[in-house]
Amino acid sequence: MRRPRSPCPRPSPPSPLSLRRTLPALLALGLASTPSLALNATETNTTLSLSNDRVHFVLNKTTSYMTSVVLDGVDLLGTPVDATSAIGPYVDAVFTPKQDNYVPSAAAGATYKLVQGTDSTGTAYGGMIMSQPNVEGIVGELLEQYWFLRDGETSLHQFTRFAYRNASVPYLTDFTQLRTLFRPHGPLFTHLSTNKDWFVPEPRPNPAVDSTKDLGVATLVQDTTWYIGNRTNDPFVEQVADYYTKYSMADTYREHDVHGLFADGTYTPDNTTFGAWTVYNTKDTFFGGPTYSDLTVDGLVYNYIISNHHGDSTPNITDGFDRTFGPAVFHLNHGPKGGSLDQLRDDAASMANVNYGSQFYDDVAQYIPNYVTSSQRGTWSAKINLPKGASNAIAILSAPGYNYQDNTANTAAYQYWADIDGNGKVEIDRVKAGDYRLTIYADGIFGDFVYENVTVSAGKQTDSGNIKWDAESSGTELWRLGNPDKSAGEFKHGDTPDPTHPLHPPEYRIYWGAYDFIKDFPTGVNFKIGKSNEAQDFNYVHWSVFGGSLRRPEVVTGPSINNWTVSFDLEDNDIKHTTNGTLTIQFAGVATDAGNTDVFSTKLPYYNLPYVVSVNGHDLPPFIVPYYHSSSCASRQAVTCYTTANKFTFPTSYLTSSATNNLTLSLPFNATGVSVLYDALRLEVQ
Repeated sequence: MRRPRSPCPRPSPPSPLSLRRTLPALLALGLASTPSLALNATETNTTLSLSNDRVHFVLNKTTSYMTSVVLDGVDLLGTPVDATSAIGPYVDAVFTPKQDNYVPSAAAGATYKLVQGTDSTGTAYGGMIMSQPNVEGIVGELLEQYWFLRDGETSLHQFTRFAYRNASVPYLTDFTQLRTLFRPHGPLFTHLSTNKDWFVPEPRPNPAVDSTKDLGVATLVQDTTWYIGNRTNDPFVEQVADYYTKYSMADTYREHDVHGLFADGTYTPDNTTFGAWTVYNTKDTFFGGPTYSDLTVDGLVYNYIISNHHGDSTPNITDGFDRTFGPAVFHLNHGPKGGSLDQLRDDAASMANVNYGSQFYDDVAQYIPNYVTSSQRGTWSAKINLPKGASNAIAILSAPGYNYQDNTANTAAYQYWADIDGNGKVEIDRVKAGDYRLTIYADGIFGDFVYENVTVSAGKQTDSGNIKWDAESSGTELWRLGNPDKSAGEFKHGDTPDPTHPLHPPEYRIYWGAYDFIKDFPTGVNFKIGKSNEAQDFNYVHWSVFGGSLRRPEVVTGPSINNWTVSFDLEDNDIKHTTNGTLTIQFAGVATDAGNTDVFSTKLPYYNLPYVVSVNGHDLPPFIVPYYHSSSCASRQAVTCYTTANKFTFPTSYLTSSATNNLTLSLPFNATGVSVLYDALRLEVQ
C-alpha cells in the first residue's frame, strides 16, 4: 500500500479565430457551412456516434475506441494500419493487482449507452457513456467514461468515473494510472504544443506514436526515449535536439491550460490548418496540487488524470472509493491556409476557465454520478500579508491535514489554487463546499505557510480576512544558494536555453544523457559562496554515480560524484555570540531506489535514502528521505517533482572565521538508482 503523501517561430497570423463562437469569420473564410442546428446521436449494434454540421465522432462498442474523428470533412485520426492505430479518444487505466494497462471492451462486459436532450439554453446535445463493471473479474471495480457533444461546438466534454466497493477486500491495489488518449496515425499533424511557450515540430517518423511501426532511424536509450540525431531532414533534429522523448513535452499543472497537436497545412487536403487539444477548464478533481507534473503530448494527445511518471502521489484503491474526474474538453479547430499554431491554441485556451461549460454540466449532471453542481459550490477569498521578497505567490486549498502533494490520502477531497496578486488579494470561485487546508508558497521564500480549518459553504462567499505569513527563520541568514521556488531550473543544464539548436529549448527538457557530468565537473562540484556561478558551477542534478547512457555507457563512480562541496568564508562578527547553526536544504526532487513507484522493497538498499551533510568534517545526523517521497525527476527531464526539505542543525562551534568553511553534501557511494535535485540551500545562525 502506498503512503499518503523558446517557442517555435511564429508567422504573422490573421486575427485569432474562435471556431466555436465566431461562425461568421469561418463562413467568410469558407471553412464552415451555414448551420442547420442539427445534432445527431445514433446507435447501431456495433457503434455509438455523435455529430453536428462540423464534427462526427464514432465510438466502437467492441473496443471502446473512437474510430472516426472528423472535422469539416477531414478525419483527424489519419490512416490506421492495425486495430490499435488511428484511434481515440479512449480511456485506459492501470488499476488492478496485475498492474497492466487496461482498456474496457464489450468482450469484458462493458456496456454502452446513448443519451440526448436539450440544455437550459435550448441547445441540443448528445452523450456517449461507457460502463465497465468488474474489471478483470474484480468484484466491485467500475470504470465509466462520458463524452458529450453540443450542437454548434467542435468539442467533446469528458468525464471519467472510477469506483470500488468490496468490503471483503478493503484494499485492492495502487491506482497507478488513469488517462484518456487521442492516438492519430499518419503525417497530418506537424507540431506538438505543451504550453504557450513550448511547442516543437514533430519528429518524422515519430517513434512515440508507435515504435513498432514508426521507429525510422532511431536508437532506444531509455523508456520512450530515442537518439535520432543521425536522421537527415528531420525538423525536430534540425530545430530542437538529437534526442526525442515523451518526457520533453511534460508540464507542471499550476498554469497549464491546454496542450495538443497542430497541423500546419502541409499534409491537409486543402492546406488549411487543424488543431486537436486537451483543455483543462477544471483541475479540482486531479491530485497533487499545482506542482503536479505529467505528460501532455508526444504525437498522442493525453489527458493524464492519475499517474506517477515523476513520482507524484497516487491513491490507494480501497473499499468505498468513488470519484468522478473532470470535466475536461477535447477540442478540435480549423484555421485558414498560413494560419499559426498560436491562432488555434488561443482558441482552445479561451475555454480554459472554470466557468466555461458550467451551466451545461449542471444540465447533464443527471447522467454523471458525483458531479458537484454549481449550487454545491461557493467562493473563497482572503487578503494575504506576504513576507518581504515574496514573488509569484500562490494560495492552495486542499485536503485538510495533508501536504497538498499528498491529497491522494483523501479521495473525496478536491483541490484549488490561484495566484495572489500584488496587493495580497486572492479569490477562488466554484469551490466544492467543505473543509480545506490553506497552503501558500512564493518564490524567494523558504518554507510554506499552512493554515487549517478553511470552511467553504455552498452558495456563499467565504472570506478568511487578513492572513499574515511570517516567513520561517532560524536566526540571521549568512548566505543562500539557489532561489527557493520548488525548482532546480537555475542550475547548470536547467532552464538555460540550449545554444546548439535554433529553437533553444530549456536544457532540462533534453534527455539527461545528452550531458556528461564527468566532463562538466572533472573534479566534482566545488561551489564557493560569493564567487561561483549557480548556472555554471552547480549542476541541476546531484548523482551518486554517472553513466549508463548512449554517450557514456560505462557507469562511473567516485567520491567526486556522490560528494559535493559548498565552501564559504565568514567574518568574526558572523558567528560571534551565536550557538546554533541551521542549514536548510529544499529539494526539488529526490530519487531513492523506489524510483517513481512509492512502493517499498528490500531488493535494493536505498528505498529509504540517507542524505548526509558534513560541516568542516563533522557529520550531521542523516536526513532519511522515505520511499514514498521518491520521484523520477532527473531521468525524466524535469526540474520540479515531489518536493521535500530538511533543516540540519549543529553548534556554531563547527564553523570558523579563520579559514574557509566546507560543507560536504553526500549521497551513498555507488548507489546506482539515487539522485537529488536542489531547490535552494540557506545557512542561518543564532
